[in-house]
Amino acid sequence: MKLDNERPSENIEDRRGEGGGFGFPRGGGGGFQIPMGGGGRGLSLQTVILLVAIYLIAKFVFGVDLIQMITGGDQLQPPGQQQSETQLPSPGGQTDVTGDAGKDFVARVLGSTERVWTDKFRQMGRQYQKPTLVLFNGFVQSACGMAQSAMGPFYCPGDDKVYIDLSFYQDMKNKLGAPGDFAQAYVIAHEVGHHIQNQLGIADKVNQERMQASKEKANDLSVRMELQADCLAGVWAKSANDTKQILEQGDVEEGLNAAAAIGDDRLQKRSQGYVVPESFTHGSSEQRVRWFKRGMDSGDMNSCDTFGTDQL
Repeated sequence: MKLDNERPSENIEDRRGEGGGFGFPRGGGGGFQIPMGGGGRGLSLQTVILLVAIYLIAKFVFGVDLIQMITGGDQLQPPGQQQSETQLPSPGGQTDVTGDAGKDFVARVLGSTERVWTDKFRQMGRQYQKPTLVLFNGFVQSACGMAQSAMGPFYCPGDDKVYIDLSFYQDMKNKLGAPGDFAQAYVIAHEVGHHIQNQLGIADKVNQERMQASKEKANDLSVRMELQADCLAGVWAKSANDTKQILEQGDVEEGLNAAAAIGDDRLQKRSQGYVVPESFTHGSSEQRVRWFKRGMDSGDMNSCDTFGTDQL
């Protein structure tokens, strides 16, 4: 990808260094879950809850950060002033953001989505409200509850924020076989697609329908939501490339490969050895590729009506 001409977004909230090794399950997910390998059972739920309780009591009652003590940290910093692992202090004492390539990349991708969607909303006579992208390590508190890195990137409509642990990109490459910068950009664009759905009132309408629907129908509505977000990610890619030529040779293939890698069928096959189509909540690999490609081919939001078709 060529992002040098894209202005980095200012709507980046860096919470890396505030997280730790304990996490809580989060319902729903963001469409990018990585199946956990290995046969070990890990910690029981009761053990996890106990460890988290000990950690929170130590930190917020006694002011002792057990994570920093365990990992060798020798200074306690006020909330919001922790340095991330990849940031280095500059001679002036300020954080050197320019040295953080990962942060710069996601800031430029988010900036590109802001430019594209601001323009498209203006064409509809609406004002685009830009989301915030939160970087975190380990686990994070959102308006949608506590989430952990293993749950994958997600969008929370309660605070209009996209959450991502950048280690997810290594998982995409090493565990899913989906490397590449455009594959990484697709992840952000997909979650921004959920923000678009929230802005347009689609998310509220679908959530209300899901609450009154059978489990099978609720899963179908969830699949349609995810496929629409894939299509909207494709719309962004097409529009951004038309105006600033951000795509290079091989980028499209990276994006399509990433969409295929996170299909429900492929993830289920990988994690449990068999596929249960009626339990899909995000769509098959074929469906995700088809709708992402539809958005990329058209660059038109109107082509992303996954709710008005029987042919997903």
